[in-house]
Amino acid sequence: MLIKADLHVHTTYSNDSLITPKDLVYYSKKRGLNACAVTDHNSLDGAYKIAKETDFLIIPGMEVSSADGHIVALNVHELIPRGLSAVETVERIHEAGGVAIACHPYVFFKGCLRGNVCGAFDAIEVINARAFPFKNSVKRAEEAAERLNLSRVAGTDAHYGPQIGYGYTEIEASEPTVEAIAKAIVDGHCSAHGQQVPIILNAQQQLLRLRRMVMKFSHRDS
Repeated sequence: MLIKADLHVHTTYSNDSLITPKDLVYYSKKRGLNACAVTDHNSLDGAYKIAKETDFLIIPGMEVSSADGHIVALNVHELIPRGLSAVETVERIHEAGGVAIACHPYVFFKGCLRGNVCGAFDAIEVINARAFPFKNSVKRAEEAAERLNLSRVAGTDAHYGPQIGYGYTEIEASEPTVEAIAKAIVDGHCSAHGQQVPIILNAQQQLLRLRRMVMKFSHRDS
């Protein structure tokens, strides 16, 4: 079965995201996806809560802040501690039965792994739709995937609903379950697709975040 999923999305369970559970499902369907990974920063609460509350296929995960850069862990059922080395983090993900993805490894300002990407990973995010510089990051990630023989995946790194689906992974899974999807990624039965998120959407996200901060502080002072 072909699964079309954005494998890197943050919800309001991440402090820097504007995406509500309702937004997540709405925009995923609008973009033609039939699954979506919830990968909040160092948290699993939102992923499993949303998965229980919707019939839409949610792939639970988290974005782990390792000492060497950010790593997406999919299909884990326990928190992966932050602050460990990249290799230790990957080991913890595997011990938890999860899939370790080197996310946005060659970008500016995002806690990128760069030289810490290694063959211990299961996959590399060759397309991160919000990466900067976009073309260079894709080129370098593709080269690393080839060199290390890693599966290629894509995600948007969305923090604002309309951004969802600009980066997506097509996965040939035996059935529409999280476990089957995870196995297919590890086995390389997947391909990365997508394009850079339009600048206007990133600008809208920043304006809405600023508005939310202003409202938060105004309520605090009132």
